Order: sequence, then structure tokens, then C-alpha cells
Amino acid sequence: MELFEKKFYQSMTSQVALLNRITHYIVNRKGKQMRPMFVFLVSKMVSGGEINERTYRGASVIELIHTATLVHDDVVDDSNRRRGFFSINALWKNKIAVLVGDYLLSKGLLLSIDNGDFDLLKIISVAVREMSEGELLQIEKARKLDITEDIYYEIIRQKTATLIAACCSLGACSVAPESDAVEQMRKFGELIGMAFQIKDDLFDYGDTAIGKPTGIDIKEQKMTLPLIYTLNNCPKEKRKWLINSIKNHNKDKKRVKEIINYVQTSGGMDYAIKVMHEFKTEALDILNTYPESPYKTSLELMVKYVIDRKK
Repeated sequence: MELFEKKFYQSMTSQVALLNRITHYIVNRKGKQMRPMFVFLVSKMVSGGEINERTYRGASVIELIHTATLVHDDVVDDSNRRRGFFSINALWKNKIAVLVGDYLLSKGLLLSIDNGDFDLLKIISVAVREMSEGELLQIEKARKLDITEDIYYEIIRQKTATLIAACCSLGACSVAPESDAVEQMRKFGELIGMAFQIKDDLFDYGDTAIGKPTGIDIKEQKMTLPLIYTLNNCPKEKRKWLINSIKNHNKDKKRVKEIINYVQTSGGMDYAIKVMHEFKTEALDILNTYPESPYKTSLELMVKYVIDRKK
């Protein structure tokens, strides 16, 4: 990871001082860095401990493109904070933030093209396309509040799971191109990503670990699994009340609290937790087809972390 940090920072450099100042700010405020960790651990598990320059480049490309999407997301959401710090758009305004996102995206693509890593580039490009489609599908469906469970899974598969799937697929492809492990690890990453997003959705309805529920998804009229299950399994009158509350009273704190309480008591939370654990079990089943190694053990710990994390 230390060597990766250096290579990642080098992959961002520019002739423009303003850009370097902003990328320096980004690098020093990094998050959990789960994505590059998945790239390295998967490649080591698949190869029996070997990684190469392609692995480092793949991890850098994923992180460049992931960072670009976060910078753009903050502009779209008009968000002033990211991981407890000011966002790029809060400090440098929207125009610069959009251009920085575009720059990072192009640097990621060029890093692959300049080194002939077209197989890795394809994996990442598919992920970017799916992430955009997932976001747009969610916006389209949120207006009608008619999301079925299947559509919800499709949204989170594209929006969140596809990037973690790309990390794992890319890790395998960097050391064993054209092997069965590339698709197998893509599936593994997708399952973790699904569990990861459901865990995120649960936080909105309160989790003993973080204490108070946030209700942010309700304010934004986001249909998540606990709510979808509740809507599909409650009496008709209650369903009408829920839909009316989400559409017309989503800024009313008292009403939002009532929605949260109803979702908690009607089994919505329990159902989402059950589904999340099913995704986790499927992911661990794929890992169990590989021989024991420190890398496999670390991946198992990361799968458990996705479920047990507190934020």
C-alpha cells in the first residue's frame, strides 16, 4: 500500500500548479482505501503471492476513476463535506471540481492505454458505464416510488457493487489474464458490493452501533431495501400513509421519525439484514474454493468488515 500511494500520487501529476494543489489535497484526505486493497489481495490470492506492475497500475486506475466519480458526486449532490473535510467544490467551486473530475478520469484511461492494459481498461470502462446507468435508474424510479425489490438490486448492483466487482476482477486479470478467476472474482466483488450497500441503507434506519437513525434517504426519497420490504408487506392504508409521507412530508422531522419507527417494527430492518448476510455467505463460498493463504484470510476479514462496520 505504501508503494501504491507513491505510484498513485505520481499518476495524478500535472504541469498545472492549481491541479497539483488540488490532487495533493485529495491524496492527503483519502478514505478507507478498500478498493486498492481488494485489487492487491485478490491478485495475491489468485497468483499465490505474486503481483506485478499491472497490478499497481490497475489499483491506481480504479482509485483515479473512483476519486473522479466522488468529486463529480459532490457537485451533483451540492455537498460541502467529504469524509469530514471540505469537498473540492466547497473549496474551489463547481466548475473547477467538474474539470478536476474529468482530468482524473482521463488520467486513469491514459494510464491503461499508455501501457497497453486494454483488458484492464475494459473492466474499468464497463464499471463506469454501469455506475452512471445505476444512478440514472435510481433517479428515474425515485420519482414514482414504485421500485420493486428486483429493480432495487439492479440499482445497487450498478451503482455500488460494479466498482468493487471491477477491483476484484482487475486484481485477478492483472496476474492471470483470461483465467476463470477473472469472472469468479468479479462475482465475488459484486456480492460484497451488494452487502456493502445494504449495510449503508441500514444505517439510515438506525443501527445499534451508530445510535440514532439519520433519515437522510427518506428526505431524498430514496427507496432502499428496508422501506421496499415494508411497503410490499404492510396493510393498504399504512402503505398509502407511507407513500404520502415520503412524497409530501419528507422534510418533517416528526413524520420521518414515524416512518423510521414503522420500518423498524414491521420487519423491514430484519429482512434487509437477512438478505445482506445471504450475499456475505455467497461471497465467502466463492473464497472457499481457493486454498488457504494469508491473502484469502485477509479477504475473509474484509468481507466480515463490510457487514460489521460502524460507519
